[in-house]
Amino acid sequence: MIMSRLLAVLAALVLSSAASAQMPDLATIARSQGTPEIPGLKMVWLSPWGDVAKSHPWRNIIVHQTEGPQGSARFGAAEQHNNPTRRGVMVWVETDGTVYWSVADNLVPTHGDGGNRNDNKYIDNRATYHQVIGSNSIGVEFSGNYPDVAKGPTDAQIAAWRVLVKLLRARYGIALEHVYAHNWIDFKDARYCEGCALATMARQWGE
Repeated sequence: MIMSRLLAVLAALVLSSAASAQMPDLATIARSQGTPEIPGLKMVWLSPWGDVAKSHPWRNIIVHQTEGPQGSARFGAAEQHNNPTRRGVMVWVETDGTVYWSVADNLVPTHGDGGNRNDNKYIDNRATYHQVIGSNSIGVEFSGNYPDVAKGPTDAQIAAWRVLVKLLRARYGIALEHVYAHNWIDFKDARYCEGCALATMARQWGE
């Protein structure tokens, strides 16, 4: 009995090691096309990846939070997919951590208010004032802070973000210091700091 259990454990370890060896690393996956399976993410592909060399020249990531209720990320992503340049973002994250890739990465959704913050309240805005804008920044929307706009992201959203931010940076070659909260670059709702906790986490996690 003991020997059979030991053999079963060893077999499981061998299979696990073989599977790990076959799974490409995140950097390799990030440069791929189609609808790849991404370890650590539940990704819903409304638009598949194309050739990253033909994508829009993204330089920044802007973290948004919407006042939509639980379940609104799916709806928002679908609306964005149907009308890619409407006011919204490329990537939506539901409260359960599900990530929706809504539009092709050679298209530019409308988001951000022009990088109009210049008061240095959160960061030094000399490099962001009218420079970090929707047309050069990937928008990531975290849903579910309704009716309390100051409500933070869920644990599932944080776990997804830990993988997603690395994936986006690897795919588009975006520097860590180019991950911004919406409130860091634009004057927003004074009741809370939109995206600040998530952008801070990304920078603290580092490379």
